[in-house]
This record gives sequence, structure tokens and C-alpha cells, in this order.
Amino acid sequence: MMQRAALISLTAFGPLAGCVEAQPDAAPFMPRYEGIETQLLDGDLVSFQVAMTGARTGEDVADYAQCAAAQYTLIRGYGFARHVRTNVEQQSGLWRGDAVYVISSSLPRGMKTIDAEVVVAHCAENGIPTV
Repeated sequence: MMQRAALISLTAFGPLAGCVEAQPDAAPFMPRYEGIETQLLDGDLVSFQVAMTGARTGEDVADYAQCAAAQYTLIRGYGFARHVRTNVEQQSGLWRGDAVYVISSSLPRGMKTIDAEVVVAHCAENGIPTV
């Protein structure tokens, strides 16, 4: 009797499996990083302008800007940064990001802070260039 109940419960989901469409293979992620410009705005407030093609979403552009910010933070002799904002736009396949970070020698207040060494290591592992 238990075997029959188990068989019924397993086969009850069989028709649902046929409703799921097979997903085509996603195109390979082949970004082209077009460059980074940095600008010291005021004190420890820094702007990062990045450009790339082949991004999947604006998140790829934001990651590129974060990698730039992390490396710049280390170059300036600091260890941390706090994300202020990132604006992303895309036109004709070219993605541009405009990000602002505050760099700091100690962990700054806020929810969007980064440890620059950790982020730079992550960027290297994922092939994302830095400053």
C-alpha cells in the first residue's frame, strides 16, 4: 500500500515537467572593458567613469566600476570604500557607468561598504580589470 502511494505522488508531478520549456544555451559572457577614468571630487570622494561592451546587464557595469574603486582605494593607501551611487546607461551596445565612492582608511559607516583587498582579489578571479 505504501509503495502505491509513493508511486502516485511521484507520478502526480509528471505532467508539470512537460510544461517547462527547454532553455536555449545562453550566449557566452564575453565582455570588452573599454576603460576607466577616475576623478577626485572632494577630499576622499571619487568618481569612476567606466565603459564596456558585452555586458549582460547594468550589474556587470557596476561590478567593473566597483573593481576600479577598490584598486584605486588601495593605490591611495586606504583599505575601504563606501558606495554612494552608480548610474548606468546603454546605447548602441556601449554600456557606461558613472559611480561615486568615498574611500577610507577604516571601515566607513553605511550598508554598501567594500573591503578593497577582498574586492580586488574577486575582480582578478573573475577577469575584471582594475585601475
